[in-house]
Amino acid sequence: MDQPCTRSAVVLTASHEIIHGIGPDLSFVTGFRADAVCLMAHRSGLKVGAQKPVSDHDSETMVKLREALPPCCTVGLCLLMLASVPVRSTVRAQSADLVLCDRIAADPADPDKPADVKGVTEIASSDIATAIKFCKRAAPAARRALYQLGRAFAANRQMPEAAGAYRKAADKGSTAAMVELGTLLASGSGVPRDETEAHSLFARAAAAGNPRGVAELVAGNGGSTPSDPAQARALLAKAAETNSAEAQFQLGLMMADGVGGPKDDVAARAMFEKAAAQGHADALDWMGNFAESGRGGPEDRDAAKGYYEKAAALGNEDAKAALERLKCPLVLKNKRGEVWTHLCF
Repeated sequence: MDQPCTRSAVVLTASHEIIHGIGPDLSFVTGFRADAVCLMAHRSGLKVGAQKPVSDHDSETMVKLREALPPCCTVGLCLLMLASVPVRSTVRAQSADLVLCDRIAADPADPDKPADVKGVTEIASSDIATAIKFCKRAAPAARRALYQLGRAFAANRQMPEAAGAYRKAADKGSTAAMVELGTLLASGSGVPRDETEAHSLFARAAAAGNPRGVAELVAGNGGSTPSDPAQARALLAKAAETNSAEAQFQLGLMMADGVGGPKDDVAARAMFEKAAAQGHADALDWMGNFAESGRGGPEDRDAAKGYYEKAAALGNEDAKAALERLKCPLVLKNKRGEVWTHLCF
C-alpha cells in the first residue's frame, strides 16, 4: 500500500517549501511543494536525490534533505533543485496539488482533462484519501479539481459531499460535473431525487458538446428523451466521433434496433466494438452476444467468451450468465418443459 510522504519529513524551512524538479515524464515542472514532490516520486517509482548545489548554504540544505527523506522515496531516480536554482521550464508552472489531483483522480472522459493526463476510470481505494487531500487544495484554482474532488468523495461513498463538489464544478461550467450531478439527482443517490433538474443538467452538458451528456439524454436518464429519435441518433453519432464509449454504445443500440434510422447490425457491431475496446462493460457484453451469434459479422465463440469474461470482470451480470451458458450449452427438459439438467463441456 502507498505511504504518502508527510510534509514534515521533507520541508526544512518555509523558504525551502517551494522547489523545482524534474517530473516523472522527464519534463521540468515548477512550483512543487516538497511533500507533493516526494509523494509523486514515490508513486512513480522514483528516487528523490540532490542536484549539485550552487552554494555552501544549498549544499548543507540538500544534505539535510537527503537525511530527512523517508524510506518511501528510495527507488529509481528523480532530480530536485532548490527554488533559487535557475530553471528553464518547458511546461507551464502549476501547483503540485493539481498535478497530484490529476494524476490519481482525473476522469479519462472529462473534456477539461489535459491531453497529457491519462486519467483513471475508477480511483484506486488506496488513493482515495490522497485524492481528497490534494484535490481539495487545488479546487479553488481549477474547476476540474472540484470535479475530481467530487469523484474522490463518490469513491469514498460520501455522496452528499460528492454532490456538493459536482454542483460547484457544474456552476463553473464543468460539463463532466453536470453529468455526474445529473446522475446522482436522477437516482437520488446522496441527494433528493429530482429528475427535472437531472434532465436539465444532461441537456446543458449535451448542448455544450459533452458526449456523456448526449448519451444520458438519449438514454432517457433524467425522465425524458428527445422527442425525435432521428435527432437523438444524429446527436449520438456526433458524440461517438469524439470517441465517447457511452455514446458509441448507445448509438450501437439504436442501430441494432433500427431506432431513429435504418437497422444496421454491421454498423452496430462496429460501434459496440469501439466502445468495448475502451472497457465499456455493456458494450463488451453485446459484443460477446454478436460474436456468439454471428450477428453483424463472423461467428466466433472463442472471441465471444473473451468479451464475456471482460464484461463479467467489470460486474456485468448478463455476461456472467452468458459464460455459464457457454459452459453448459445443452439443456435437457422434461415433458412439462422444465429444465432437468445441463450438459456441460
